[in-house]
Order: sequence, then structure tokens, then C-alpha cells
Amino acid sequence: MTNLNPRVDQYIAEAPEFARPILTHLRKLVHFACPQVEETIKWNMPFFTYKGMVCHMAAFKAHGSLGFWNRQLIAAAHPEFESVSGDGMGQFGRLRSVQDLPKDSAIVKYVREAVRLNEAGVKKPGPDPKARKPELKVPVELTRGFKRNKAAADTFKGLSPSHRREYTEWIAEAKRPETRAKRVATAIEWLAEGKTRHWKYAKC
Repeated sequence: MTNLNPRVDQYIAEAPEFARPILTHLRKLVHFACPQVEETIKWNMPFFTYKGMVCHMAAFKAHGSLGFWNRQLIAAAHPEFESVSGDGMGQFGRLRSVQDLPKDSAIVKYVREAVRLNEAGVKKPGPDPKARKPELKVPVELTRGFKRNKAAADTFKGLSPSHRREYTEWIAEAKRPETRAKRVATAIEWLAEGKTRHWKYAKC
């Protein structure tokens, strides 16, 4: 591999032991799919770039993740891409071992599609600045949680509309009841601690 960033080396070395093989494997696949790819650290996690953002990976206490920057556009070319989405950050759920990943050939395919989109200058359309955003609908489960936890309710009320939307959309996107319940519980916990939805990735 070329274009290796020492900061990514350090990130992998400091990751939990279970996550190191996952991150190392993903790194090799990304470089195989795009030898010209470059590495950087953004929002405290490794990003891979080539004529724009390609994908990113991260390690947490009990799982790892892999996410693609233009996931909607990749799914348009490869519909099965959305079917692998799971709970957790990224498009492949909570990764606890290399075996949790899709086949190597699939990841290589998605990386190359992301690169192709960047080379062609294709970008997902941005929001219409004149369009009026729909009224924020708070999931009923979250509302019930607020009744039991005033600190969480107060934090939520004090958040900006965009930060409130991050929580509500995250919960609303859950396809399974058990996933939705877990996200509600996590949201209440984080809000009670005064945290935004993406507090883990905020710049220190």
C-alpha cells in the first residue's frame, strides 16, 4: 500500500484489540480498490479520499464501523448496498470481527463506485434553500422517555433544530422495533448527559 498516513497507523494501534484486524483489513481493501486513495483523519476517525470523500472507518469500545460518503448514489447503482445497512454508524452495522463484513469483492465494488462518482463529479443534490423543511415530528417513544427523564427533555428542547432532527430521524429510520427501542434508550441517556447525537465525532 502507498499513501499511508502515520496518523491512521496510530489510530489503528490505539484501537481496541478486537478492532485492529477489522481496520487493517478495511484499509487494505480500500487501497486495493483505489491505489491512488489518500488517508486523513477527520472528526477523530480515518477517512479515505480521492477527488473527494470516499469512505471512512471507526472503532468504538465494542464495535467498528465502515461508512460511505455518497451512500445514496452508490445504492442507486447497486441496490443491494442498502440491504446491508444495520444498526450503528456506517452502512454495515456494528462490526465486531472481520467476519461481520460483506465479502471483500463487495467492498471493493462499493469503493470503486464511490471513486467513479467522484471522478465524474457526481454529487448528491443538496437541499433546496427555498424549500421549507417539514415540521419536526418527535417519535412517540421519545416523548414517553422525556416524561420519565426531565434532564433529557430539557436538553432536547435546548438543542438547535438540526440537532433535534438528527435524533428524531435516527430513531425514525430504525426498521425493527427492538432497534428503535435501543435507539430511544440511547438517545435518552445521551440527552440526559447533555450530548448531541454525534457527540462522539465532535472535534476536541
